[in-house]
Parts: sequence; C-alpha cells; structure tokens
Amino acid sequence: MLRLAKDLNGFTLGAIDGEIGKVKEFYFDDKTWTIRYLVADTGHWLADRSVLISPYALSEVQTAEKLIRVELTKLQIEKSPAIETNKPVSRQYELMYYPYYGFPSYWGGSSLWGNAAYPQMLELPLGVKDERGAASKHEDDDPHLRSSKDVDGHSIQALDGDVGHVVDFVIDDESWVIRYLIVATRNWLPGKKVLIATRSVQHISWEESKVYLRLKRETIKSSPEYSEELLLSRDYEAKLHRHYDLEEYWQEELANTHTR
Repeated sequence: MLRLAKDLNGFTLGAIDGEIGKVKEFYFDDKTWTIRYLVADTGHWLADRSVLISPYALSEVQTAEKLIRVELTKLQIEKSPAIETNKPVSRQYELMYYPYYGFPSYWGGSSLWGNAAYPQMLELPLGVKDERGAASKHEDDDPHLRSSKDVDGHSIQALDGDVGHVVDFVIDDESWVIRYLIVATRNWLPGKKVLIATRSVQHISWEESKVYLRLKRETIKSSPEYSEELLLSRDYEAKLHRHYDLEEYWQEELANTHTR
C-alpha cells in the first residue's frame, strides 16, 4: 500500500510486549530510495539514544489504529547495539545491528533486501542469531543512508531549470521503498503539486540541498495532476509511469520474484 510519509510520522510502534514509541523519521538509502530504518521517538524510555527499527522487524501497518506492529520485544530493543544521536549510520554499526537481531544483510544480494524484493520477517526464535547476517568484507562500505527530514524542503532541479521543492514522500509499506517525491512547484506552477518517481532522480547534492532529475520542466509540467485527495491507484501509477517513460516497478519486482 502507498502511504504519505507525513501520515506515517507519529504512528505508534508496538513491540510484542508493549509500545516502543512513535515514528519520528526514516533513514533511507539515497541510491535505491529504500527505507532501511524507522527512527523511533521513545519519549523518556530511551531518551539518550536513537532507536532504529529495520523493516525486517515490521509485521503490519494498521491505519485505523495508527499503529505499526514490531515483532521484537522491548528488552531486545533496549539491549540492541547503541548508536549515537545525530550521527550517521555506518556500515560498522550495521555489522553489529544485523547479526544481533538475526536479520540477513540487505546489501548481501542482488535485490533491494538481500535476495528478496520485500523485507519479510524471518521465522527465527527471539534472540537467535542467523549466520546470514552481515559479512565483514563489507565493513568499509558507505550505506548512503540519509534522513527523510534532511531531504524535506530540498530544491528540485530539472535538466533545464528549477521545479520546486520536496514537501513529502510516498512510501510503499510492503517493500519500504520511497516510490515518489511530492513536489510543490511554488512560483513556477502556483498551487500545483506534482509526483516525481524516485527512479527519475539523477542524484542528490547534500552540499546544495538539491535533488537533480533526469527530466525536463515541460515533461513535469504536463504530468498527470496530483492532489492529496487523489487515490494513488495502480491505474494512476501506470498513467504516471507511461508519462515519464518508466518501467512499471511492480511488474519488474513480480518478474524478479518469479525467477528466484
């Protein structure tokens, strides 16, 4: 299901034996636009540290209850490898994090989640380590993880000029991929918002606070209209992909799943 990031912010994170806190932000890989961690605001429980929850641990998003179920215990989370607040997530940290929970390393295969398109929860007893965890040969890799809060407000640069700025993200809660940027076009197209598929992003310049696209302004201007009241149906997505001349990601992922 596609969801707005701003709608997921504030959802309660419910562990097996109680609440952990609320969703504060997301850390995503700026190469694949895949969310690797949900960052929890734990209130006074673990106030001196950031608490990161991998989508591997998520079992269900309950919209009506504004709840995301986490298949971990509070003790597991409390005893997990600590990361300093406001420090980037390093591969060295992930080499401790993934074996601790028994999760496979997402960077260890050819798909978004290792060898799978979706971060399905492993069927392991609590506390059991999985030998499929991170390999030490990757300890110097840069995981390219960025905060969703850092990108919010970034300027959008088309091939031939400025477009607007990022105001939200559209997240697929099955694969935990950011599928689209929601862009406010400011003075260029007053009052209009457009959806930009993250596959159309060339790169992010953190120094300039800009997202560079592989698209021209006219292509964006003539894109299918978007509003927050719009239901993001598969028909709408297909129309959007045809407009931007993009391969439909759901067909590609389905094909990859069938070949494994």
